[in-house]
Amino acid sequence: MLYHFLYPLREYISGFNLFQYITFRAAMAALLALVLSFFIGPPIIRWMKKYQIGENIRDVGPESHRQKQGTPTMGGVLILGSVLLPTLLFARLDNVFIQIILFVTVWTGLIGFLDDYLKNIRHSKKGLIARYKLVGQIILGIVITVWIQRSHIYGVWWSQTSVPFFKDTMLNLGWLYPVLILVVLTGTSNAVNLTDGLDGLASGLLTISFGVFGVVAYITGRVDFSDYLNIIYLPGAGELTIFASAMAGACLGFLWYNAPPAQIFMGDVGSLSAGAALGSLAILLKKELLLLIIGGVFAWETISVILQLGYFRWTKSRTGEGKRLFKMAPVHHHYELLGWSESKIVIRFWILGILLAIFSISTFKIR
Repeated sequence: MLYHFLYPLREYISGFNLFQYITFRAAMAALLALVLSFFIGPPIIRWMKKYQIGENIRDVGPESHRQKQGTPTMGGVLILGSVLLPTLLFARLDNVFIQIILFVTVWTGLIGFLDDYLKNIRHSKKGLIARYKLVGQIILGIVITVWIQRSHIYGVWWSQTSVPFFKDTMLNLGWLYPVLILVVLTGTSNAVNLTDGLDGLASGLLTISFGVFGVVAYITGRVDFSDYLNIIYLPGAGELTIFASAMAGACLGFLWYNAPPAQIFMGDVGSLSAGAALGSLAILLKKELLLLIIGGVFAWETISVILQLGYFRWTKSRTGEGKRLFKMAPVHHHYELLGWSESKIVIRFWILGILLAIFSISTFKIR
């Protein structure tokens, strides 16, 4: 918004010329998001405590989690507010990439908000029924597919995805590409939701992942950098750097209050929307496969649940008694039951996230 108002005035005030630079606007968006989440956090926490909007801890979880009962939740509202305002202020709102990712974030945020509202305010045990969530995500996938096709932002590339480690290699999925869009959006959204089981775990990893995608978006939107690194150049995609930077800043500010012991949880409104935003960044930048590296910890958390359920059902069908690969899934609970402290698990998973982030950036040269 500020770009549209202030940049045309650069002839009169030379300082407004800065708004042409994505790096400047991304830095301002990240800083504003960080400041907003940092300073708005305390009043939101107090308000939620006053109205007793707290987390209901399930009996099936580790015993150590019982003490978290009643901790303020739905903190994703804080993240969303801290992301949307900087993006609206510093991004170009006529950019289709920005329009799509804002739509994805708000849509999934509303789904998560409804789920949290039913669970924590209306005190419904199940919250929003799973099939209704899935229907909402399927509708989103269809809308995004049609939007991408009709906007012609990719041309002949629309059904293709980049393959890491291979120079100038694109995998054409044809009519299967809409399926990939749906899988990435729902998969990433639910993966972040599964990971958000320990204080600071998801918010820390999201900060890292969005930071990396900010770099990827900037490279992809620069014809000189993309040509040098032999990756697909997408005109206009650089604006996503601003959104990714705002997300990183908002998650970092939220982490201040979400770090163990957490003063607030992000809830489904935060995990579902942030996860979908992460997935949509991968889709819009044609880096769906690279997402498996950048979000490797999220992927491992999800795979651990799939393996646990699959192995349990397989052994039960074979022997009549189900067995487990892990003490509990997602895998962070497995380490809890092994005796690791919550802080140790969170910090070690952050370290893994940082290492994967570094490796993902290096794939642009490892070809």
